[in-house]
Amino acid sequence: MRADDLLDRLAELPEPSQRAAPESAAALTVPRGDHDLNPDLYDPAGPLRDAAVLVPIIDYGDRLSVLLTRRSEELPDHPGQISFPGGRVDPGDSDAEDAALREAEEEVGLTRDRVRLIGRLDTYVIRTGYCVIPVIGLVAPPLSLQPEAGEVDEIFEVPLTFFLDAANRQTHSRVFHGKTRFFYAYPYGDYFIWGATAGMISNLAEVLRDRDLVTS
Repeated sequence: MRADDLLDRLAELPEPSQRAAPESAAALTVPRGDHDLNPDLYDPAGPLRDAAVLVPIIDYGDRLSVLLTRRSEELPDHPGQISFPGGRVDPGDSDAEDAALREAEEEVGLTRDRVRLIGRLDTYVIRTGYCVIPVIGLVAPPLSLQPEAGEVDEIFEVPLTFFLDAANRQTHSRVFHGKTRFFYAYPYGDYFIWGATAGMISNLAEVLRDRDLVTS
C-alpha cells in the first residue's frame, strides 16, 4: 500500500463511529475499546477523560510504515509498553487533532509541519477511564526525532503491511484481578504490541483491509 492507496481508502470511510470490532458482541451499540473482547468492562455511566493519540504513518514513496514508541520504564503507568504518541486533551488544545500533534512534538520531536492529518479512527475507550480519539497523520520524511527523556525510551517503525496481514494479529489472555481478560497483540521482532495500542491498530487494519466492515 502506498500513500495514494491509503488516502483513497480513507476517503471512502464514513465518519468515525462504531465501524468495526467484529468479534465484539456489543459491536455497533457501544464505542470501541478494551471491552471489545471483554464486554463486562464497559460501563456506560463511567466518567471518561478526553485523550488523543497520533497514528503517524510515514510515507517513503514506495512503502508506508507506522511510527510507535516504547514508554519509559520509569513511568508509573504502563512502563515499557508500546504506544502511539499522545495523552490527555488539555484546556489549551483546540481539538483532538491539536492535542495529538502537541503530544507528538513533545514526546518524539515530530513537528507539525511534517504531518498531514488525513482522518480519524473510531474512538477507543480504555478501562482506566480514558476516551481516546486516534488521529491519523501522514508523515513526510526526512525526520529528526528525539525521544522525550523520562517519557519515551525508544522510537521505532513497523511496516504498515505487517499490520494489514490478518495472520499477524493474535489474541492473548491473562488473569487480572481474578478474571481472565483477553486482548489483541502484534508481536514484531523484539516488540510486543498489545492492549489499547493493538486495539487501535486492529481498527486501522480493518478499515484499510476489509471493505465490508465500513458499510455496517
